[in-house]
Amino acid sequence: MKRSRLSEEQIIAVLKEQEAGMATADVCRRHGISSATFYKWKSKYGGLEVSDARRLRQLEQENARLKKLLADSMLDNAMLKEISAKKF
Repeated sequence: MKRSRLSEEQIIAVLKEQEAGMATADVCRRHGISSATFYKWKSKYGGLEVSDARRLRQLEQENARLKKLLADSMLDNAMLKEISAKKF
């Protein structure tokens, strides 16, 4: 997935501009983003504060790490089952 050129803090600031009364098209034009990107950000970060966004990023990173660990352990388990099935 392509990484955004804006940080979570900047994305939240863009969303707050629109919430303050600025037109969505003007906000998108000012920051050089498409309206689809804006609404995707709004669905993900809408209503969040900066500290919440940081916590969300940490949880996503931890979740990815745990998924990788689970996949590795499942692979190890499958290899051990194969080896034990061949012995008997």
